[in-house]
Amino acid sequence: MSTNTPEPTPLIEAPKSKLPLIIGIVVAAAVVIGGLAFFLTRDDSAGGGDLKKVTLGVVGADDPYWKTYQKAAREEGIDLEVKNFGDYNQPNPAVSEGELDLNQFQHIIFLADYNVQNDDDLIALGSTATYPLGLYSSKHKSLDEIGAGDTVIVPDDETNQARGLVLLQKEGLIKLTDGGTPFSTVKQVDPSSKVEVKAVQASITASSLPDVDAAIINNDFVEDAGLKFEDALATDDPSDPKALPYVNIFAARADDADNATYKKLVKIFQSDKDVQRGVDEASGNTAELVKIPVEDLQKSLEDTEKQVRDAR
Repeated sequence: MSTNTPEPTPLIEAPKSKLPLIIGIVVAAAVVIGGLAFFLTRDDSAGGGDLKKVTLGVVGADDPYWKTYQKAAREEGIDLEVKNFGDYNQPNPAVSEGELDLNQFQHIIFLADYNVQNDDDLIALGSTATYPLGLYSSKHKSLDEIGAGDTVIVPDDETNQARGLVLLQKEGLIKLTDGGTPFSTVKQVDPSSKVEVKAVQASITASSLPDVDAAIINNDFVEDAGLKFEDALATDDPSDPKALPYVNIFAARADDADNATYKKLVKIFQSDKDVQRGVDEASGNTAELVKIPVEDLQKSLEDTEKQVRDAR
């Protein structure tokens, strides 16, 4: 038996637990993800917090200034969704039913007529611009070329129809038996008039040009049809003081008359230089940009509603 004492076996260090490292990684990742989420959702302009969501209905959402407007609204803490409609008859019921918060596509007379017909109480919350209404043709280059018996079409909604008929009378193409009012219809076109007038849906007046001699076309549909504003054979005057009922407006439910967020949207639209420049460019520099006190807009709306009722 050997008398040598065996050398002690070196101690092997026990492996350290990886749990603290894993926890550290998870915590760090959570901090990074949380910080990123805050950065993406924070409202820098309002000092933090969620953006206020507002849905706005329009006709002609392809105009570039809507994107500019959305950006300006976001900088003021408002997440603005712009929803497009192809028919003038849809945005007002959508506001009434709560599908939209606001709309912006119509003038005062149009809203007055809608309220009376539908026993509704939508209000004017702010002004935008007055747009000229024009007469266009793909067959004639001047009014003089429009001959006796030729066909001219106008929008079939009552308010724009009347406005178009008054313009046709001003240019000597027709005579209206009621003298021409904001409520004239094709029924008031004197049979002895130079041209024959028919009413069609506003959204197809431009596309119907090849089939008629001329058409009254609303500003919203001019460029979409490949037309140029300067090609109009005649227009009315948006700067005329009598044109107040044709001022385009933001419309809202009566209960939202004092909504601070909606008022802020009106202010942004009226004051942001890039938005205003975009509106003017989209109209071919024909829009008369206006900033009319809400009280005056609402009085005009109420007065016009009374005229609509009396006319019925």
